[in-house]
Amino acid sequence: MSAGLFALLDDVAVLARLAAASIDDIGAAAGKATVKAAGVVIDDTAVTPQYVHGITASRELPMIKRIAIGSLRNKLLFILPAALLLSVFAPWALPYLLMAGATFLCFEGAEKVWGWISGSDAHAAPAAVVGEDAEKTLTSGAIRTDFILSAEIMVIALNEVADQTFWLRLASLIVVAIVITAAVYGVVALIVKMDDAGLALAQRSSAFAQKLGRGLVAAMPKVLSALSIIGTVAMLWVGGHILLAQSYAAGLRPPYDLVHDAEHWVSHAVGVAQGGVGWLVNTGISAVTGLVIGALVAAIVHVLPFGKKGH
Repeated sequence: MSAGLFALLDDVAVLARLAAASIDDIGAAAGKATVKAAGVVIDDTAVTPQYVHGITASRELPMIKRIAIGSLRNKLLFILPAALLLSVFAPWALPYLLMAGATFLCFEGAEKVWGWISGSDAHAAPAAVVGEDAEKTLTSGAIRTDFILSAEIMVIALNEVADQTFWLRLASLIVVAIVITAAVYGVVALIVKMDDAGLALAQRSSAFAQKLGRGLVAAMPKVLSALSIIGTVAMLWVGGHILLAQSYAAGLRPPYDLVHDAEHWVSHAVGVAQGGVGWLVNTGISAVTGLVIGALVAAIVHVLPFGKKGH
């Protein structure tokens, strides 16, 4: 009887260790996937505050909450099942899907760069206040935009765990979806409430609090501008890198080989901080590649009849 009990306890201990190992595997896989999707996450964080610009302060957080719920719904109910089905029945299509999404990122990034150059950035000043119905319209628009970015995040994440078992892939992608959504919209909420916090501090009796409050209010436009620039560069970098890496995976190897050779040559020529220098070279070439590809796609789109509408 005691032998049976000890055997049962031993089995429970083994199962516990396996469960702990599985949790570690999920955490490691999810962490790796999240890091790879970081560029798109930055852009997602940079884009969203524009949708609540001009909205009444009391409605900002409820609106962000609705967008966050919509984003999580996009990831878990629509994108995740489609991505898993793809990984099971058509894994060969993953590089091409990644390249399609990367091309869209490059196009969006190039459009923003052209908007800065021409002074007609369509995303710089969204029409936030046009009546009470505007909140629903803007929320729907934000969720639609989020769908594209979320799809890219989830596909990038899936690519990082494609060699894992189905259940580990599922668990990892669920973790990625929840963590990224919470991180993005948590940061967005902090950003859009920064000016309110600044105003509250500026009204206090403490001279230090007043100075800090005025600093926060003054910093808000600069923070949004910086996020917009960082987000655009991230789009071009991520898009260009995915195109180079996935074209290599699809059999078109010379472009990525050239990048790798340039990275290797510059790193050894500099001789110090080779890892960091190599990363900068790779990132710079990827961003330029993204800009060139995005500009070509934008030129084609605006030449076509459907691309001329609204201009």
